[in-house]
Amino acid sequence: MSQHEDVLLSLLDKQGFILLDGALATELERRGSKLNTSLWSAEILIKNPKLIQQVHLDYFLAGADVATTSSYQISDEGLEEAGLSTIDASKLVKRSVELAMKAKLDVNAQQPGRKLIVAGSVGPYGAYLANGAEYRGDYQLSEDQFKAFHRPRIRALIEAGVDILAFETIPSFPETLALRNMLSEFPDARAWFSFTLKDSSHISDGTSLRQITEALDSSKQIIAIGVNCVPPELAVETLQVLAGLTKKPLVAYPNSGESYNASTKSWDDRRKEKSDLATLAPKWLSAGAKFIGGCCRTTPAQIRNVRRALESAASSSGV
Repeated sequence: MSQHEDVLLSLLDKQGFILLDGALATELERRGSKLNTSLWSAEILIKNPKLIQQVHLDYFLAGADVATTSSYQISDEGLEEAGLSTIDASKLVKRSVELAMKAKLDVNAQQPGRKLIVAGSVGPYGAYLANGAEYRGDYQLSEDQFKAFHRPRIRALIEAGVDILAFETIPSFPETLALRNMLSEFPDARAWFSFTLKDSSHISDGTSLRQITEALDSSKQIIAIGVNCVPPELAVETLQVLAGLTKKPLVAYPNSGESYNASTKSWDDRRKEKSDLATLAPKWLSAGAKFIGGCCRTTPAQIRNVRRALESAASSSGV
């Protein structure tokens, strides 16, 4: 067992869950940042890194156990297409880790003894395409091409000292296999995989969750499997399906329930009633989720409420 894995599992054993943070990019937008670009939060990592550090800090202070780095959208290819080829992608990835680490140190200075985790975000190839493909999975690359795209970022995250890799918003089975196979190049690394969905039994490209779990279950480096950036109401049914397919801890960090418009790179917030994550989170816990948080359009205030709800649920269940 790696040192990082020991920290994760000891925290899980102590409280019965690990509370992830909430949205980063849409939280930056809520604070006045303009992210209507192909680089998403990486744009702010370049222009205003202190704001990212502050968001990490606010999530920790709201009760999150995990800060997820702002590396989701960083790649040499993406920077070059944005006219920023002079910026070294690996150095930018490492900066994203440094900001999360600084927020962790700030919290530990105020609250000594808290076990806090930095997760290195690895978004899918579809995120680089910046056309909503992470919700469809309708792109084709060879395994070697997927590896060549992802390897520099993964290496930079590990060299910078993340506790765990977050392969998140993954919509594609071939990409999943490439990432799984590439993990063996970094034998001390641990990761979770979380997917976008077509429905409660299939990821976005139509691959069944049974195929997904069969592909990932045998890897000791993969410590959890689940979903993110899906409607909150879909999470419970999907977790119940996953619980029947794998013994690994499950992951759930849905979005606010709003829909994403890839053309305008904006979220449709016309829903009359927003999903109450604090009400739903205990249901995710009882369905087998151990890593729980929020994705797009969720906030530190919501994460604070989720923490209270999960602590109450874990206490009542005897954890």
